Amino acid sequence: MKNIKISVFLISALAVAFISTNRVTYAADFQKKYEELKSQKDNLTDTERLNKIFETYWDYQMYTFPTWATYNGINDYNDRWTDNSLEGVRKRQKELQNPLDALYSIDRSALFAEDQLNFDLFELKLKVSQEGHQFPSYLMPINQMGGTFQSVPSTLEIMPAETESDFEDILSRLDKVNLLLANDLVIIKKGLKEKITPPRTTIRELPQQILNQIKDDANEAPMLLVFQNLPESIAEGKRQEIKKRAVEIYESKIKPALNNLYIYVKDEYLPNCRETFGLSDLPDGRKWYEYRVKYYTTTNLTPDEIFEIGNSEVRRIRAEMEKTKDDSGFEGDLAAFFEFLRTDPQFYHTSKEALLTGYRDISKRADAQLPKLFGLLPRLPYGVKAVPSYSEKSQTTAYYQGGSLEAARPGYFYANTYDLSSRPIWEMEALTLHEAVPGHHLQTSISKELEGLPKFRTNGWFTAYGEGWGLYSESLGEEMGFYQDPYSKFGQLTYEIWRAIRLVVDVGMHYKGWSRDKAIQFFKDNAGKSEHDITVEIDRYIVWPGQALAYKIGEMKIKELRKAATEKLGDKFDIRQFHDQVLGSGAVPLNILERNINQWIDAKTAE
Repeated sequence: MKNIKISVFLISALAVAFISTNRVTYAADFQKKYEELKSQKDNLTDTERLNKIFETYWDYQMYTFPTWATYNGINDYNDRWTDNSLEGVRKRQKELQNPLDALYSIDRSALFAEDQLNFDLFELKLKVSQEGHQFPSYLMPINQMGGTFQSVPSTLEIMPAETESDFEDILSRLDKVNLLLANDLVIIKKGLKEKITPPRTTIRELPQQILNQIKDDANEAPMLLVFQNLPESIAEGKRQEIKKRAVEIYESKIKPALNNLYIYVKDEYLPNCRETFGLSDLPDGRKWYEYRVKYYTTTNLTPDEIFEIGNSEVRRIRAEMEKTKDDSGFEGDLAAFFEFLRTDPQFYHTSKEALLTGYRDISKRADAQLPKLFGLLPRLPYGVKAVPSYSEKSQTTAYYQGGSLEAARPGYFYANTYDLSSRPIWEMEALTLHEAVPGHHLQTSISKELEGLPKFRTNGWFTAYGEGWGLYSESLGEEMGFYQDPYSKFGQLTYEIWRAIRLVVDVGMHYKGWSRDKAIQFFKDNAGKSEHDITVEIDRYIVWPGQALAYKIGEMKIKELRKAATEKLGDKFDIRQFHDQVLGSGAVPLNILERNINQWIDAKTAE
């Protein structure tokens, strides 16, 4: 899963911002820039104006979302956070119209085909975001999967940390964390008043997650881990001063703010959050869910259609699982096989280090197979890390965090090492192929390195495309020499049926009135994953409605396109060329992907 910790294309704008170059900050009124671009029809071509609109939008994105700028290797704003206040949210929503107005001053028909696609994707991003503003998602800024207090340590961890200036930036951000927490507190209070909250059950671990950030010894606080090993290039006296300032900020500002948040969440928020689970139980909830289905799948499929697709896929994959179970020599039904896979000690590592070593070994073996299937490979490397201990209990099985060549930072596949008895060996190959290569690391890194595309595209994200590619990557395992024993093959099928189950339970809970218990039982009846994993997953779908639909819908489209290309091209079909076509335009909606592949098929046919 490409989590909150990876680059998601955020849609918003800021009326007046400041751009910093070499630490010299100057005022830049982005609205004025857009107005100027609208009026320069006689001086610039439509293509030139279009590209300047994209550049302007990227600049204020980086200013408005400075942690995203850090992630992308742009360090001009490393001393700031995004304004997460209610006023900041409303201002960004309002200012989203400015780049759209500028875009509509362009004569689309005068553009070349590639620029027309850039025009269409830019418009789609902005308009879909505008449509979402009618729903009060901002009133639920924290849940068990993410929020300010969970993300601060990981943000500080990826910041440059070599010079005194770098640590001044880190200290500056640290000094403002209390304001972020105070803004979250204001917003969740408003959400509680308006009865817009996550379900109580899903955030049951939230108080403990906050406590995990509060340490008697400040030096042990996750937010201060970056100060533990300061580089020796900084003088000893200065290193001690930096550490002292960090501790003072934590003790005087951050710890009190965390305590305030903890007390409110434990005593007021959690006890009074809603007891229902579906998004449809909130005001305009069915319409809200329909929007999220369209947003995440980039299709016009209805929730009911997706529900039926899910049930059909579950039946199909179960039949394959029955065959694989029989191939293993197991005597008993599928439910008994699930129980065997969940409980037999042979399927589990006995130490966290062994689990991580196993993932690293699979990753290395996967790397060696990539040239067989891809002509285009990224320069950016990746590594394997454990999910941080302060969030591991409520975190999913794994996630990927992208890297940056500009920031000299590799990508990372984060594997959850909490509760080893819920981390079976038979799932490790499929999981690695999804999160690392040829999954998220390969796809997002290639996208970032594409030339000739505006940055909103090379750094863009469409969930159905990105997660569809991740799930499709799991299916490449046999071609890469994986799934050689029936248990690992069953693990791949377990992961595929897991994504099909999502289509059923996500729609079931958010649109058809299913209870959480019914969703958990449906999952248990159809997959061999551990009960802990299943519970965490169901709670994830509850607080992230619609997102889980994208995986299977995207994978099915990619497989459909591969099948069509194979049949139409015959001997001319080249799997490396097909994959390069799928990845060669960056993240796009599924209809654009289909158009691109069909054009490639036509061109190959005409050769």
